Amino acid sequence: MIKRARLSGYIFACLSLLFFARSSYADTLPDYWNGLITTRSTQPEASATANVLALNTSMFELYDAAGQTFTKNLLATHPVILALFSGSGGNFTLYRPGQPPLEAPAVPVVYQVLKSVGHSTMALAEVVSPYLTSPQDQSWRGPILAFRSRMKSAIDSLDAVSMQPDWRENSRIILQGNLDFIDECVAKRAITPAMLEEFGHKQAPALTKEVAWAAQTQVAHWMTVMDGWKAMLGPDWDKTIAASNTIYVARQNNVLFSVLAQYFGPDALNDRLLLIETMSFTTTREDMLAALTRIIADRSVGQLFFGSYHLMDYELMGGDARDAIIAATAARKMKVFLPPAVPFGSHQWPTLITPGPGPTSLSTLH
Repeated sequence: MIKRARLSGYIFACLSLLFFARSSYADTLPDYWNGLITTRSTQPEASATANVLALNTSMFELYDAAGQTFTKNLLATHPVILALFSGSGGNFTLYRPGQPPLEAPAVPVVYQVLKSVGHSTMALAEVVSPYLTSPQDQSWRGPILAFRSRMKSAIDSLDAVSMQPDWRENSRIILQGNLDFIDECVAKRAITPAMLEEFGHKQAPALTKEVAWAAQTQVAHWMTVMDGWKAMLGPDWDKTIAASNTIYVARQNNVLFSVLAQYFGPDALNDRLLLIETMSFTTTREDMLAALTRIIADRSVGQLFFGSYHLMDYELMGGDARDAIIAATAARKMKVFLPPAVPFGSHQWPTLITPGPGPTSLSTLH
């Protein structure tokens, strides 16, 4: 028994030494970590601030999770129309509770033909304008000759394109004018401001017609679609929600939104009919549904906390910031420059609405 006790004591002593040795080794940073790890020191205030700011980051994660549920519930209780911009004249989708999405037929392809012809002229101006003050630079010749080849193919194919005779002739005039300008530039080995100005004035009348016909084609198509959808939904139309997307340059007189407005009426603007600004011409249905859901869900939050259903449609701090700007401006003896205060839930057009002098369309430009 005595020997066994001594043996046990010896083993425990060895284990203690081994643990101490390993612990000391573990406290020493191996050479292969050199240059990668240094002693860290975080100030308590910085750590505390980070903990609080993390709440805002987590909020967006919670938003995304809740948003998926809200979107599902919204589509289960309300018809929803998404009118999205596309190069082919738009994309309309109708979501009906309990039914698969219904995608509207595309705008007649002649719309794209008219638009393509018109764009070719404006693109030509963009191609040559960087060289107006650089007569010795001939690097424009390759791209413009390549573009000429496409232009020639287009004009040679025009007779086989299905369109009205006067529209075809107008398109031919535009394309031939483009060819003539290219040939003049190549022959003179120069692009001058006078040449470009003359080109612009010559093409303007035909371009104006091309734009008008394209707009008429697009509007007629989508109004026909909306005639059918409104009749199809019947009483459910009054609870239908719609949204269209736009970038900055297309928000004024936005075609798709303006068509929708004719069917939804003034009281629906900024309520059941929304114009959502985006960063690019095109966006996905999923992104638009997420944005639409976020807006509607935030309205409930505004009602819950502040007793105003449309409050969250606006910059939450905007009103207080407005007061702060007025006070700060007065302290600096500056003149205040702010738009009129607009009540929450305003049904004004979500675009510029202040009248004034000057042209408002191509037809009134000159």
